[in-house]
Amino acid sequence: MLRTRRPLALSAALLAFLWTSGMPATAEPLSLTFVHVNDWDRMEGVDGRGGAAKIAAVVSEERTRAEQDGGVAIVTFGGDMISPSLFSGLDQGAHMIALANAIGFDFAVLGNHEFDFGPEVLKQRLEQSDMTWLAGNVGYRGAPSFPGVEATAIVEHRGYRIGFLGLVTPATAGISSPGEEVAFAPFVETGSALAATLREAGADLVVALTHETLKHDLELLRVSGQIDAVLGGHDHLAVAWYDGQRMILKAGAQGAHIGVLRLTLDRVEDRRGGSRVVWTPEYELRATAHVEGLPKIAAAVETRRQQLDSSLDIAVGKTVTELDTRHASVRSRETAFGNLVADAMRLAVGADIAITNGGGIRGNTVYPAGSEITGKLVLTELPFSNKIVQLVLSGAHIREALEHGIANAESASGAFPQVSGLTFSFDASRPKGQRIVDIAVGGSPLEDRKIYTLATNDFLARGGDGYAMFEKAERRIDTRNASLMAAHVMKFVEAAGLVAPVVEGRIVRLD
Repeated sequence: MLRTRRPLALSAALLAFLWTSGMPATAEPLSLTFVHVNDWDRMEGVDGRGGAAKIAAVVSEERTRAEQDGGVAIVTFGGDMISPSLFSGLDQGAHMIALANAIGFDFAVLGNHEFDFGPEVLKQRLEQSDMTWLAGNVGYRGAPSFPGVEATAIVEHRGYRIGFLGLVTPATAGISSPGEEVAFAPFVETGSALAATLREAGADLVVALTHETLKHDLELLRVSGQIDAVLGGHDHLAVAWYDGQRMILKAGAQGAHIGVLRLTLDRVEDRRGGSRVVWTPEYELRATAHVEGLPKIAAAVETRRQQLDSSLDIAVGKTVTELDTRHASVRSRETAFGNLVADAMRLAVGADIAITNGGGIRGNTVYPAGSEITGKLVLTELPFSNKIVQLVLSGAHIREALEHGIANAESASGAFPQVSGLTFSFDASRPKGQRIVDIAVGGSPLEDRKIYTLATNDFLARGGDGYAMFEKAERRIDTRNASLMAAHVMKFVEAAGLVAPVVEGRIVRLD
Protein backbone atom coordinates (compact mmCIF):
# COMPACT_ATOMS: atom_id res chain seq x y z
CA MET A 1 0.00 0.00 0.00
CA LEU A 2 1.34 3.42 -0.88
CA ARG A 3 1.05 5.85 2.07
CA THR A 4 2.04 9.29 0.88
CA ARG A 5 2.92 11.20 4.00
CA ARG A 6 5.11 14.30 4.05
CA PRO A 7 8.46 12.44 4.00
CA LEU A 8 7.45 10.79 0.68
CA ALA A 9 6.08 13.92 -1.04
CA LEU A 10 9.10 14.90 -3.09
CA SER A 11 9.75 18.40 -4.39
CA ALA A 12 9.67 19.12 -8.10
CA ALA A 13 13.37 20.02 -8.06
CA LEU A 14 14.36 16.70 -6.47
CA LEU A 15 12.27 14.74 -8.96
CA ALA A 16 13.92 16.59 -11.83
CA PHE A 17 17.27 15.37 -10.50
CA LEU A 18 16.03 11.81 -10.14
CA TRP A 19 14.63 11.91 -13.66
CA THR A 20 18.07 12.54 -15.06
CA SER A 21 19.90 10.15 -12.76
CA GLY A 22 19.22 6.79 -14.26
CA MET A 23 15.68 5.98 -13.08
CA PRO A 24 13.72 3.59 -15.32
CA ALA A 25 12.47 5.00 -18.62
CA THR A 26 9.94 2.23 -19.16
CA ALA A 27 7.53 0.47 -16.83
CA GLU A 28 4.74 -2.07 -16.77
CA PRO A 29 1.19 -0.67 -16.70
CA LEU A 30 0.10 0.67 -13.32
CA SER A 31 -3.36 0.45 -11.84
CA LEU A 32 -3.94 3.66 -9.86
CA THR A 33 -7.03 4.46 -7.78
CA PHE A 34 -7.92 7.87 -6.40
CA VAL A 35 -10.48 7.89 -3.59
CA HIS A 36 -11.79 11.44 -3.27
CA VAL A 37 -13.82 13.28 -0.62
CA ASN A 38 -14.49 17.01 -0.38
CA ASP A 39 -16.41 19.50 1.76
CA TRP A 40 -16.61 17.13 4.74
CA ASP A 41 -16.83 18.88 8.10
CA ARG A 42 -19.39 16.76 9.99
CA MET A 43 -18.15 13.66 11.76
CA GLU A 44 -21.63 12.12 11.74
CA GLY A 45 -23.56 11.39 8.60
CA VAL A 46 -26.51 13.36 7.25
CA ASP A 47 -29.78 11.45 6.74
CA GLY A 48 -27.96 8.12 6.91
CA ARG A 49 -25.33 9.10 4.34
CA GLY A 50 -21.70 10.04 4.72
CA GLY A 51 -19.83 10.71 7.92
CA ALA A 52 -16.43 9.53 9.12
CA ALA A 53 -17.25 5.84 9.62
CA LYS A 54 -18.72 5.34 6.14
CA ILE A 55 -15.93 7.30 4.49
CA ALA A 56 -13.42 5.10 6.32
CA ALA A 57 -15.19 1.94 5.16
CA VAL A 58 -15.09 2.96 1.49
CA VAL A 59 -11.45 4.05 1.77
CA SER A 60 -10.50 0.71 3.34
CA GLU A 61 -12.40 -1.25 0.69
CA GLU A 62 -10.84 0.66 -2.21
CA ARG A 63 -7.36 0.31 -0.79
CA THR A 64 -7.81 -3.43 -0.38
CA ARG A 65 -9.19 -3.73 -3.91
CA ALA A 66 -6.29 -1.75 -5.37
CA GLU A 67 -3.73 -3.91 -3.58
CA GLN A 68 -5.39 -7.11 -4.69
CA ASP A 69 -5.25 -5.86 -8.28
CA GLY A 70 -1.55 -5.14 -7.92
CA GLY A 71 -2.10 -1.39 -7.91
CA VAL A 72 -2.09 1.50 -5.51
CA ALA A 73 -4.74 3.74 -3.96
CA ILE A 74 -4.25 7.41 -3.06
CA VAL A 75 -6.85 9.09 -0.86
CA THR A 76 -7.46 12.79 -1.52
CA PHE A 77 -9.47 15.60 0.01
CA GLY A 78 -10.86 18.64 -1.79
CA GLY A 79 -11.01 21.20 1.03
CA ASP A 80 -13.30 22.39 3.85
CA MET A 81 -12.62 20.01 6.74
CA ILE A 82 -12.12 21.92 9.99
CA SER A 83 -15.22 24.13 9.72
CA PRO A 84 -18.16 24.79 9.82
CA SER A 85 -19.86 22.31 12.11
CA LEU A 86 -21.30 22.11 15.59
CA PHE A 87 -18.26 20.51 17.20
CA SER A 88 -15.84 22.67 15.22
CA GLY A 89 -17.29 25.67 16.98
CA LEU A 90 -15.97 24.19 20.23
CA ASP A 91 -12.56 22.73 19.35
CA GLN A 92 -11.87 24.67 16.15
CA GLY A 93 -11.74 21.57 14.01
CA ALA A 94 -9.27 19.46 15.99
CA HIS A 95 -11.62 16.47 16.04
CA MET A 96 -11.90 16.49 12.24
CA ILE A 97 -8.13 16.35 11.84
CA ALA A 98 -8.00 13.43 14.29
CA LEU A 99 -10.65 11.54 12.33
CA ALA A 100 -8.96 12.28 9.01
CA ASN A 101 -5.71 10.91 10.43
CA ALA A 102 -7.52 7.75 11.49
CA ILE A 103 -9.07 7.33 8.03
CA GLY A 104 -5.71 7.92 6.36
CA PHE A 105 -6.00 10.70 3.80
CA ASP A 106 -2.86 11.17 1.75
CA PHE A 107 -3.24 14.59 0.08
CA ALA A 108 -5.55 17.51 0.79
CA VAL A 109 -6.06 21.02 -0.55
CA LEU A 110 -6.95 23.89 1.74
CA GLY A 111 -10.56 25.06 1.48
CA ASN A 112 -11.90 28.48 2.35
CA HIS A 113 -13.35 27.13 5.61
CA GLU A 114 -9.88 26.08 6.74
CA PHE A 115 -9.37 29.81 7.44
CA ASP A 116 -12.58 30.34 9.46
CA PHE A 117 -10.73 30.47 12.78
CA GLY A 118 -7.81 32.50 11.45
CA PRO A 119 -4.28 31.58 10.35
CA GLU A 120 -2.93 30.76 13.81
CA VAL A 121 -5.54 28.06 14.40
CA LEU A 122 -4.98 26.71 10.89
CA LYS A 123 -1.27 26.37 11.59
CA GLN A 124 -2.08 24.33 14.68
CA ARG A 125 -4.41 22.02 12.75
CA LEU A 126 -1.81 21.50 10.02
CA GLU A 127 0.79 20.53 12.62
CA GLN A 128 -1.63 17.91 13.96
CA SER A 129 -2.35 16.48 10.51
CA ASP A 130 -0.67 13.44 8.97
CA MET A 131 -1.64 14.23 5.38
CA THR A 132 0.22 16.42 2.90
CA TRP A 133 -1.62 19.73 2.49
CA LEU A 134 -1.34 21.60 -0.80
CA ALA A 135 -2.20 25.16 -1.86
CA GLY A 136 0.19 26.77 -4.30
CA ASN A 137 -1.66 30.09 -4.50
CA VAL A 138 -1.61 30.98 -0.77
CA GLY A 139 1.09 33.24 0.64
CA TYR A 140 1.73 34.30 4.23
CA ARG A 141 3.50 37.36 5.61
CA GLY A 142 5.13 38.05 2.25
CA ALA A 143 6.34 34.46 1.78
CA PRO A 144 5.03 32.51 -1.23
CA SER A 145 3.59 29.68 0.88
CA PHE A 146 1.59 29.11 4.05
CA PRO A 147 3.38 27.28 6.90
CA GLY A 148 2.86 23.52 6.68
CA VAL A 149 1.49 23.71 3.13
CA GLU A 150 3.22 22.72 -0.12
CA ALA A 151 2.56 24.06 -3.61
CA THR A 152 3.24 20.74 -5.36
CA ALA A 153 4.30 17.20 -4.59
CA ILE A 154 5.29 14.14 -6.62
CA VAL A 155 5.10 10.49 -5.65
CA GLU A 156 6.65 7.64 -7.59
CA HIS A 157 5.36 4.10 -7.95
CA ARG A 158 6.86 1.39 -10.18
CA GLY A 159 8.53 3.92 -12.47
CA TYR A 160 5.53 6.28 -12.81
CA ARG A 161 5.57 9.76 -11.34
CA ILE A 162 2.30 11.29 -10.20
CA GLY A 163 2.41 15.03 -9.64
CA PHE A 164 -0.01 16.94 -7.43
CA LEU A 165 -0.73 20.64 -7.14
CA GLY A 166 -3.19 22.45 -4.90
CA LEU A 167 -5.30 25.57 -5.44
CA VAL A 168 -7.89 27.25 -3.21
CA THR A 169 -10.41 29.84 -4.36
CA PRO A 170 -9.02 33.39 -4.06
CA ALA A 171 -12.51 34.37 -2.87
CA THR A 172 -11.40 33.01 0.52
CA ALA A 173 -10.15 36.50 1.33
CA GLY A 174 -13.75 37.74 1.43
CA ILE A 175 -15.75 34.70 2.49
CA SER A 176 -13.60 33.46 5.37
CA SER A 177 -11.26 34.95 8.00
CA PRO A 178 -7.67 34.58 6.75
CA GLY A 179 -6.59 38.00 8.01
CA GLU A 180 -4.44 40.59 6.31
CA GLU A 181 -1.25 38.52 6.43
CA VAL A 182 -2.60 35.82 4.09
CA ALA A 183 -2.62 36.51 0.34
CA PHE A 184 -4.22 34.58 -2.50
CA ALA A 185 -2.74 34.46 -6.01
CA PRO A 186 -4.89 34.02 -9.14
CA PHE A 187 -6.35 30.54 -9.55
CA VAL A 188 -5.86 29.76 -13.25
CA GLU A 189 -2.54 31.50 -13.80
CA THR A 190 -0.96 29.95 -10.73
CA GLY A 191 -2.30 26.50 -11.51
CA SER A 192 -0.98 26.64 -15.06
CA ALA A 193 2.50 27.58 -13.84
CA LEU A 194 2.54 24.83 -11.21
CA ALA A 195 1.45 22.22 -13.75
CA ALA A 196 4.26 23.25 -16.08
CA THR A 197 6.74 22.93 -13.22
CA LEU A 198 5.53 19.41 -12.48
CA ARG A 199 5.87 18.38 -16.12
CA GLU A 200 9.39 19.79 -16.23
CA ALA A 201 10.19 17.69 -13.16
CA GLY A 202 9.13 14.53 -14.99
CA ALA A 203 5.56 14.03 -13.80
CA ASP A 204 3.80 11.45 -15.97
CA LEU A 205 0.36 12.36 -14.60
CA VAL A 206 -0.60 15.78 -13.20
CA VAL A 207 -3.50 15.96 -10.74
CA ALA A 208 -4.85 19.27 -9.47
CA LEU A 209 -6.57 19.28 -6.09
CA THR A 210 -8.79 22.33 -6.19
CA HIS A 211 -11.30 24.12 -4.01
CA GLU A 212 -13.14 26.26 -6.54
CA THR A 213 -16.23 26.25 -8.74
CA LEU A 214 -16.64 23.89 -11.70
CA LYS A 215 -16.52 26.89 -14.05
CA HIS A 216 -13.04 27.81 -12.87
CA ASP A 217 -11.90 24.17 -12.88
CA LEU A 218 -12.87 23.92 -16.55
CA GLU A 219 -11.05 27.16 -17.31
CA LEU A 220 -7.96 25.83 -15.54
CA LEU A 221 -7.93 22.72 -17.72
CA ARG A 222 -8.47 24.77 -20.87
CA VAL A 223 -5.74 27.33 -20.17
CA SER A 224 -3.15 24.98 -18.72
CA GLY A 225 -3.25 22.09 -21.16
CA GLN A 226 -0.91 20.14 -18.85
CA ILE A 227 -3.31 18.93 -16.16
CA ASP A 228 -4.78 15.47 -16.56
CA ALA A 229 -7.31 15.41 -13.76
CA VAL A 230 -8.95 17.79 -11.31
CA LEU A 231 -10.14 16.40 -8.00
CA GLY A 232 -12.21 19.27 -6.70
CA GLY A 233 -14.57 20.72 -4.16
CA HIS A 234 -16.19 23.97 -2.96
CA ASP A 235 -19.45 24.02 -4.94
CA HIS A 236 -20.79 20.79 -3.37
CA LEU A 237 -21.40 19.23 -6.79
CA ALA A 238 -21.33 15.48 -7.26
CA VAL A 239 -20.03 15.32 -10.82
CA ALA A 240 -17.75 13.25 -13.04
CA TRP A 241 -16.67 14.97 -16.28
CA TYR A 242 -14.44 13.47 -18.97
CA ASP A 243 -13.81 14.79 -22.48
CA GLY A 244 -11.67 11.90 -23.68
CA GLN A 245 -8.45 13.55 -22.52
CA ARG A 246 -9.01 15.14 -19.11
CA MET A 247 -11.07 14.45 -15.99
CA ILE A 248 -12.89 16.41 -13.31
CA LEU A 249 -14.28 14.58 -10.29
CA LYS A 250 -16.17 16.20 -7.41
CA ALA A 251 -17.93 14.22 -4.70
CA GLY A 252 -20.66 16.51 -3.38
CA ALA A 253 -20.37 17.07 0.38
CA GLN A 254 -20.18 15.31 3.74
CA GLY A 255 -19.25 11.95 2.19
CA ALA A 256 -22.78 11.31 0.91
CA HIS A 257 -20.92 10.28 -2.24
CA ILE A 258 -17.28 9.32 -2.56
CA GLY A 259 -15.49 9.81 -5.83
CA VAL A 260 -13.50 6.87 -7.15
CA LEU A 261 -11.24 7.35 -10.17
CA ARG A 262 -9.39 4.28 -11.44
CA LEU A 263 -6.67 4.83 -14.01
CA THR A 264 -4.40 2.47 -15.87
CA LEU A 265 -1.12 4.19 -16.67
CA ASP A 266 0.94 2.73 -19.50
CA ARG A 267 4.24 3.88 -21.00
CA VAL A 268 4.26 3.48 -24.77
CA GLU A 269 6.72 4.36 -27.51
CA ASP A 270 6.02 7.48 -29.53
CA ARG A 271 6.79 8.09 -33.21
CA ARG A 272 10.12 9.72 -32.44
CA GLY A 273 11.53 6.71 -30.64
CA GLY A 274 10.87 8.07 -27.19
CA SER A 275 8.11 7.17 -24.80
CA ARG A 276 5.00 8.76 -23.36
CA VAL A 277 2.44 7.80 -20.76
CA VAL A 278 -1.17 7.17 -21.70
CA TRP A 279 -4.05 6.51 -19.33
CA THR A 280 -7.60 5.29 -19.47
CA PRO A 281 -10.14 6.05 -16.73
CA GLU A 282 -12.97 4.32 -14.94
CA TYR A 283 -14.90 6.51 -12.53
CA GLU A 284 -17.89 6.46 -10.25
CA LEU A 285 -19.59 8.40 -7.49
CA ARG A 286 -20.17 5.83 -4.77
CA ALA A 287 -23.29 6.52 -2.73
CA THR A 288 -22.77 5.75 0.95
CA ALA A 289 -26.39 5.43 2.11
CA HIS A 290 -26.12 1.64 2.39
CA VAL A 291 -22.44 1.41 3.34
CA GLU A 292 -21.76 -0.08 6.75
CA GLY A 293 -19.45 2.20 8.67
CA LEU A 294 -16.06 1.04 9.92
CA PRO A 295 -16.65 0.06 13.58
CA LYS A 296 -13.46 1.57 14.96
CA ILE A 297 -14.21 4.97 13.44
CA ALA A 298 -17.89 4.76 14.37
CA ALA A 299 -16.84 4.22 17.98
CA ALA A 300 -14.58 7.28 17.90
CA VAL A 301 -17.42 9.38 16.49
CA GLU A 302 -19.82 8.12 19.14
CA THR A 303 -17.39 9.00 21.92
CA ARG A 304 -17.10 12.55 20.64
CA ARG A 305 -20.86 12.80 20.12
CA GLN A 306 -21.47 11.85 23.74
CA GLN A 307 -19.00 14.48 24.88
CA LEU A 308 -20.84 17.03 22.79
CA ASP A 309 -24.31 16.04 23.94
CA SER A 310 -23.37 16.09 27.61
CA SER A 311 -22.26 19.70 27.43
CA LEU A 312 -24.64 21.18 24.89
CA ASP A 313 -27.82 19.12 24.72
CA ILE A 314 -29.41 21.15 27.49
CA ALA A 315 -32.38 23.40 26.72
CA VAL A 316 -31.91 27.11 27.36
CA GLY A 317 -35.47 27.94 26.31
CA LYS A 318 -38.32 27.12 23.97
CA THR A 319 -39.78 28.68 20.84
CA VAL A 320 -43.51 29.28 20.65
CA THR A 321 -43.28 29.81 16.89
CA GLU A 322 -41.79 27.86 13.99
CA LEU A 323 -38.18 28.66 13.12
CA ASP A 324 -37.03 28.29 9.51
CA THR A 325 -33.27 28.20 8.88
CA ARG A 326 -33.31 26.67 5.40
CA HIS A 327 -30.67 28.14 3.14
CA ALA A 328 -33.20 29.28 0.56
CA SER A 329 -35.11 31.16 3.27
CA VAL A 330 -32.38 32.92 5.27
CA ARG A 331 -30.61 33.98 2.06
CA SER A 332 -33.61 35.54 0.34
CA ARG A 333 -36.17 36.93 2.81
CA GLU A 334 -36.95 37.88 6.38
CA THR A 335 -37.15 34.88 8.70
CA ALA A 336 -38.21 34.43 12.30
CA PHE A 337 -34.86 32.88 13.21
CA GLY A 338 -32.99 35.69 11.51
CA ASN A 339 -35.03 38.18 13.54
CA LEU A 340 -34.21 36.27 16.74
CA VAL A 341 -30.47 36.35 16.05
CA ALA A 342 -30.44 40.00 14.97
CA ASP A 343 -32.48 41.06 18.02
CA ALA A 344 -30.05 39.25 20.32
CA MET A 345 -27.10 40.96 18.62
CA ARG A 346 -28.61 44.44 18.86
CA LEU A 347 -29.48 43.98 22.53
CA ALA A 348 -26.05 42.55 23.35
CA VAL A 349 -24.17 45.74 22.41
CA GLY A 350 -26.96 48.32 22.75
CA ALA A 351 -26.90 49.34 19.07
CA ASP A 352 -29.53 51.21 17.07
CA ILE A 353 -29.72 48.46 14.47
CA ALA A 354 -28.28 45.05 13.69
CA ILE A 355 -27.38 43.41 10.39
CA THR A 356 -26.13 39.84 10.04
CA ASN A 357 -25.67 37.77 6.89
CA GLY A 358 -28.09 34.96 6.09
CA GLY A 359 -25.14 32.88 4.91
CA GLY A 360 -23.90 32.70 8.49
CA ILE A 361 -27.01 30.72 9.49
CA ARG A 362 -26.16 27.13 8.59
CA GLY A 363 -28.59 24.60 10.06
CA ASN A 364 -30.81 24.30 6.96
CA THR A 365 -33.70 23.08 9.13
CA VAL A 366 -37.30 23.87 10.12
CA TYR A 367 -37.93 23.69 13.88
CA PRO A 368 -41.64 23.26 14.72
CA ALA A 369 -43.37 25.53 17.22
CA GLY A 370 -42.76 24.18 20.72
CA SER A 371 -39.19 23.06 19.98
CA GLU A 372 -36.63 23.35 22.72
CA ILE A 373 -33.71 25.62 21.95
CA THR A 374 -30.49 24.02 23.12
CA GLY A 375 -26.89 25.09 23.01
CA LYS A 376 -26.43 22.39 20.39
CA LEU A 377 -29.14 23.92 18.20
CA VAL A 378 -27.67 27.41 18.45
CA LEU A 379 -24.14 26.27 17.61
CA THR A 380 -25.45 24.19 14.71
CA GLU A 381 -27.02 27.33 13.31
CA LEU A 382 -24.12 29.67 14.15
CA PRO A 383 -20.99 27.49 13.83
CA PHE A 384 -18.38 30.08 12.81
CA SER A 385 -17.43 31.41 16.26
CA ASN A 386 -18.32 34.91 15.04
CA LYS A 387 -18.28 37.77 17.53
CA ILE A 388 -20.59 40.76 17.84
CA VAL A 389 -18.92 44.11 17.12
CA GLN A 390 -20.41 47.60 17.18
CA LEU A 391 -19.73 50.00 14.33
CA VAL A 392 -20.59 53.66 13.83
CA LEU A 393 -21.98 54.42 10.38
CA SER A 394 -23.84 57.13 8.51
CA GLY A 395 -27.32 56.50 7.18
CA ALA A 396 -25.87 56.62 3.68
CA HIS A 397 -23.55 53.71 4.50
CA ILE A 398 -26.43 51.75 6.02
CA ARG A 399 -28.36 52.26 2.78
CA GLU A 400 -25.32 51.14 0.79
CA ALA A 401 -25.02 48.02 2.94
CA LEU A 402 -28.65 47.05 2.43
CA GLU A 403 -28.40 47.64 -1.32
CA HIS A 404 -25.42 45.30 -1.37
CA GLY A 405 -27.15 42.71 0.77
CA ILE A 406 -30.20 42.37 -1.48
CA ALA A 407 -28.35 42.82 -4.80
CA ASN A 408 -28.36 39.07 -5.45
CA ALA A 409 -31.47 38.04 -3.55
CA GLU A 410 -32.67 36.09 -6.59
CA SER A 411 -29.69 33.73 -6.34
CA ALA A 412 -29.88 33.18 -2.55
CA SER A 413 -26.63 34.99 -1.81
CA GLY A 414 -25.11 34.51 1.63
CA ALA A 415 -24.83 38.31 1.91
CA PHE A 416 -28.61 38.68 2.27
CA PRO A 417 -29.27 40.70 5.47
CA GLN A 418 -31.27 39.61 8.48
CA VAL A 419 -31.99 42.76 10.49
CA SER A 420 -33.17 44.28 13.76
CA GLY A 421 -34.12 47.86 14.65
CA LEU A 422 -34.95 48.76 11.08
CA THR A 423 -37.38 47.96 8.31
CA PHE A 424 -36.95 48.28 4.56
CA SER A 425 -38.62 47.41 1.28
CA PHE A 426 -37.01 46.65 -2.06
CA ASP A 427 -37.91 45.96 -5.66
CA ALA A 428 -35.68 43.33 -7.30
CA SER A 429 -36.91 44.32 -10.77
CA ARG A 430 -35.03 47.62 -10.48
CA PRO A 431 -31.31 47.99 -11.35
CA LYS A 432 -28.82 46.82 -8.73
CA GLY A 433 -27.86 49.67 -6.43
CA GLN A 434 -31.29 51.25 -6.87
CA ARG A 435 -33.52 48.53 -5.43
CA ILE A 436 -34.18 49.92 -1.95
CA VAL A 437 -37.48 51.80 -1.87
CA ASP A 438 -37.60 52.96 1.75
CA ILE A 439 -35.81 52.40 5.06
CA ALA A 440 -36.94 53.22 8.58
CA VAL A 441 -34.93 53.06 11.82
CA GLY A 442 -36.94 52.85 15.00
CA GLY A 443 -40.03 53.81 13.03
CA SER A 444 -38.52 56.99 11.55
CA PRO A 445 -37.16 57.38 7.99
CA LEU A 446 -33.44 56.73 7.65
CA GLU A 447 -31.42 59.96 7.33
CA ASP A 448 -28.36 59.65 5.11
CA ARG A 449 -26.32 62.14 7.17
CA LYS A 450 -27.35 60.88 10.57
CA ILE A 451 -24.96 58.65 12.54
CA TYR A 452 -26.19 55.25 13.71
CA THR A 453 -24.65 52.46 15.76
CA LEU A 454 -24.68 49.03 14.14
CA ALA A 455 -24.32 45.59 15.67
CA THR A 456 -22.90 43.11 13.20
CA ASN A 457 -20.63 40.09 13.21
CA ASP A 458 -16.87 40.42 12.97
CA PHE A 459 -16.85 38.67 9.60
CA LEU A 460 -18.99 41.36 7.98
CA ALA A 461 -17.11 44.08 9.87
CA ARG A 462 -13.95 42.97 8.04
CA GLY A 463 -15.72 43.38 4.71
CA GLY A 464 -16.78 39.73 4.44
CA ASP A 465 -19.45 38.77 1.91
CA GLY A 466 -18.67 42.02 0.09
CA TYR A 467 -19.68 44.45 2.86
CA ALA A 468 -16.74 46.73 2.06
CA MET A 469 -18.53 49.76 3.53
CA PHE A 470 -18.03 48.28 7.02
CA GLU A 471 -14.24 47.88 6.81
CA LYS A 472 -13.23 51.46 7.65
CA ALA A 473 -16.10 52.26 9.99
CA GLU A 474 -15.36 53.42 13.53
CA ARG A 475 -15.43 50.55 16.02
CA ARG A 476 -17.12 51.17 19.35
CA ILE A 477 -16.60 47.48 20.17
CA ASP A 478 -13.84 45.76 18.23
CA THR A 479 -13.06 42.07 17.85
CA ARG A 480 -10.62 42.01 20.78
CA ASN A 481 -13.34 43.20 23.14
CA ALA A 482 -16.25 41.36 21.54
CA SER A 483 -17.93 38.11 22.58
CA LEU A 484 -19.48 35.23 20.68
CA MET A 485 -22.73 35.65 18.77
CA ALA A 486 -23.84 32.15 19.70
CA ALA A 487 -23.33 32.83 23.40
CA HIS A 488 -25.44 35.99 23.23
CA VAL A 489 -28.22 34.20 21.36
CA MET A 490 -28.25 31.54 24.10
CA LYS A 491 -28.37 34.25 26.79
CA PHE A 492 -31.18 36.04 24.95
CA VAL A 493 -33.27 32.86 24.79
CA GLU A 494 -32.43 31.85 28.36
CA ALA A 495 -33.45 35.28 29.70
CA ALA A 496 -36.82 35.09 27.92
CA GLY A 497 -37.51 31.42 28.62
CA LEU A 498 -40.10 31.41 25.86
CA VAL A 499 -39.39 33.21 22.57
CA ALA A 500 -41.91 33.89 19.83
CA PRO A 501 -40.15 35.48 16.84
CA VAL A 502 -42.27 35.96 13.72
CA VAL A 503 -41.96 37.40 10.24
CA GLU A 504 -43.29 40.89 10.92
CA GLY A 505 -42.53 42.99 7.87
CA ARG A 506 -38.97 44.05 8.60
CA ILE A 507 -38.10 43.16 4.99
CA VAL A 508 -40.71 43.62 2.28
CA ARG A 509 -40.17 42.62 -1.32
CA LEU A 510 -42.32 44.64 -3.72
CA ASP A 511 -41.76 42.99 -7.10
